[in-house]
Amino acid sequence: MNQQVLLITGGGRGIGAATALLAAQRGFAVAVNYAANSLAADDVVRRIRADGGTAMAVQADVGDEAQVLDMFAKVDAKLGRLTALVNNAGVVDMKARVDEMSVARLERMFRVNVIGSFVCAREAVRRMSTRHGGSGGAIVNVSSAAARLGSPDQYVDYAASKGAIDTFTLGLAKEVADEGIRVNAVRPGLIETDIHASGGMPERAAMLAPTVPMKRTGTPEEIAGAIVWLFSPEASYTTGALLDVTGGR
Repeated sequence: MNQQVLLITGGGRGIGAATALLAAQRGFAVAVNYAANSLAADDVVRRIRADGGTAMAVQADVGDEAQVLDMFAKVDAKLGRLTALVNNAGVVDMKARVDEMSVARLERMFRVNVIGSFVCAREAVRRMSTRHGGSGGAIVNVSSAAARLGSPDQYVDYAASKGAIDTFTLGLAKEVADEGIRVNAVRPGLIETDIHASGGMPERAAMLAPTVPMKRTGTPEEIAGAIVWLFSPEASYTTGALLDVTGGR
């Protein structure tokens, strides 16, 4: 059997990096995408190779279609036909109310978080679908508990972008279910990653931890476990699922 080939967008840090490392341990050849931080992506690749795995780093801003097309072409050439995709790349912005948000902010949010996920999934389907001569595969979209909480007074735009990801997951799952492709989403809760700092609130996860029923934040590895399970044979009848990994939040 040919090796499974996985592309993870935003794979250099946090949930993406943890997923890359775990998937490689499970035998996947992994393409680690990054937008700007090549050092972080290269470090993930180095760790995978040191452990005997197969990996490559590939630059692309998922909000730019031309860069996405170039990324997929490079993965095709180096690792072979894609069988798995994690749409993990995403952005938040500074804490703001809706009545303070600019159109530029909203366009960036939806271009990266939503359109980027659509375009990456489109390219993955073109490679995986039996309709296109592929042998099947699976897609996992990284959503957020924010999709059902709304993130008031912080980033309603981010929450709305993840609500779009949930709906996208449901629709695409039904669309390609008989073409050998499963599509699911994982919705992380409060996870200790750099994304909080990029939104100007580095202490956010620790501050909100007491509000979680389990009274703690989650780790990137706990999210990675759910994502990689969705690629496994044990999840072979699972599609269109929105899996909450939130400590009960």
